[in-house]
Amino acid sequence: MSDPYSNAASLWPSVPSQEQPEPQRWVRSAMEPTERQERLRELAVWVDWLRTTFELHNNLPPCWYRHSPVVEHLTALYVGWIRTYAGDQAPGRELAEADWINTLYAVLPRLQLAACAAGRHEDPPPMPVASPGVAEEFEVYLQASRATTGPAWHPAEAELSRRRAEAAAPL
Repeated sequence: MSDPYSNAASLWPSVPSQEQPEPQRWVRSAMEPTERQERLRELAVWVDWLRTTFELHNNLPPCWYRHSPVVEHLTALYVGWIRTYAGDQAPGRELAEADWINTLYAVLPRLQLAACAAGRHEDPPPMPVASPGVAEEFEVYLQASRATTGPAWHPAEAELSRRRAEAAAPL
């Protein structure tokens, strides 16, 4: 029979792992259709709250979900909101909530859709059809342009050299 007191550490209750869950990522194209629908429903509930709380009814049209760029911006705001308001307070982030609100107002112009401002949805104009040969033209550019084939250089090389010299200087 083994002595239960031979390992003193076993007498203490185990501490739950402090491992942080992996941050949730919302990449719609990588989601199965049912998950995409569930996530959009979740986002819609939050967007209703957002429109009411911040009185955005004049800034965010009711057809927001039909506009991919708006959905992506709202998704980023939502995920940031969750991390800010429901996550652990990270050191150095004492003003995280104020930062989030500032971000909301910085993104707000991107949520406005002039075509749908009257409350009636209008589809965005169709994407222009690519001219024939565009892909080949792009490949030629990659191979021949100085912007893609020129030697590496830094516009502040003198400053970088000074910093390297200071870091390497003997004490």
